[in-house]
Amino acid sequence: MSPFTSPALVLAAEQAAPVASGGRLLTAALVGIAALVVLITQFSLHPFLALTIGSLLVAAVAGMPMDDAVDAFSEGFGDTAADVGTLIALGAMFGKLLADTGGADRIVDTIIARSGPRSLPWAMALVGALIGLPMFFEIGLVILMPVIFLVARRARMSVVAIGIPALAGLSAMHGLVPPHPGPLAAIGVLNADLGITLLLGVLVAIPVIALSGPLFAKLAARWVDVAPPALFESRIAAGATGTPTGDSGPDSDAADTDTRDPDGPVRRPGFGITLATVLLPVVLMMGKAVGDVVAAEGNPVRSALDFVGTPLVALLLSVLVAVFTLGAGSGMGRRAVMATVESSLPPIAGIVLIVAAGGGFKQTLVDTGIGDLIAGWATGAGISALLLGWLVAVAIRLATGSATVATVTAAGILVPLLPTLDPAQTSLLVLAIGAGSLFFSHVNDAGFWLVKEYFGLTVGQNIRTWSIMETVISVSGLVLVLLLDLVL
Repeated sequence: MSPFTSPALVLAAEQAAPVASGGRLLTAALVGIAALVVLITQFSLHPFLALTIGSLLVAAVAGMPMDDAVDAFSEGFGDTAADVGTLIALGAMFGKLLADTGGADRIVDTIIARSGPRSLPWAMALVGALIGLPMFFEIGLVILMPVIFLVARRARMSVVAIGIPALAGLSAMHGLVPPHPGPLAAIGVLNADLGITLLLGVLVAIPVIALSGPLFAKLAARWVDVAPPALFESRIAAGATGTPTGDSGPDSDAADTDTRDPDGPVRRPGFGITLATVLLPVVLMMGKAVGDVVAAEGNPVRSALDFVGTPLVALLLSVLVAVFTLGAGSGMGRRAVMATVESSLPPIAGIVLIVAAGGGFKQTLVDTGIGDLIAGWATGAGISALLLGWLVAVAIRLATGSATVATVTAAGILVPLLPTLDPAQTSLLVLAIGAGSLFFSHVNDAGFWLVKEYFGLTVGQNIRTWSIMETVISVSGLVLVLLLDLVL
């Protein structure tokens, strides 16, 4: 059983009986999803409120007693918040420490300084993937923007040629690899093994980033040739050598000082220790997956790997290690480190609420029996669960513009298909849904406008670059997932 899913939820998924006829249940599902889309797109309602209203509407149309509907939503909300919410909070702490201590800048500057002109797009893809591993997409984008402009100016290249690879790395990690909220939520809802999903997610993400990043950027730069906008001029002027003012090189710690804030970082942590800290949670969770395969149950080594590789423990240990390697390593005082940790939580409150409400929406679908109806239809039609998961996520993504909403809603709809899947296929279903949630970002997606304004593009130019890049990630991700399903 996944550490995310309670026995009660699993039992409910297995024993839920339909509360109405098939036609009424199908109508309830369509009405609920349509209401969700309209409330988010037409009335700009927060997805948390839209998911809550949509859940109650589904129950009402299906004929479920309102007391039972509230209980179902509350159960799904509470279990999801307890399981996934803690992990999102720990991931936010880890990412904020990486940003505020200068660790993210250290990774970026070191890789860029050691790259030649031809390898710059590949280096930017690597930077995007590494920064995107522990950070939410929006945070990683803000951190990378000055670097993208600086590198594009120094190399005299289009901002598209440099920026698309970095965005591909950020976006693919956001949609495919835990501990990002979308994949974590899908893992919890679908009772998937996190270690297997993480391993397969990385395997899928590497070729996806290569295809949608450096390779696609060659075409995109021909379609849209745009010089870096006049943003971050002061940093660009100061960092003419590719590193911030006062930094004599990627490994120079002595000159990496900023004494304006006595409690803030006075130097940047070294590249090696920063990279090791970033990869620590991945190594711990993958170690658990490997231990479960190669060691017998009851083996002391396997038991130890199972403990430290549990998502909660792995992320908790990583945050504690980051406090010393990044916080103390940058010369930050104890108060400054704790202030950084504390400031990481308010921005993710909305994400936690959306994911938890998605869990409530899912539980309503389970308890009304709608999920069983959809699963029976899909099985009878002979549609692959992986393809169905991708298609459902694509539809919701196109309608709402939210990758997280698309992921948690699609995962809830596909829960009844779990008995037909083995553990590897369940993890692949998580990845298929994650890939679908990234399909063709357009005008109803906040990320679309964020990229457009930063890059100084027109709407048409943004569609020909950013939107198509997201589609390449989505389609290539699905293809790789289907290929893996043939060999696993």
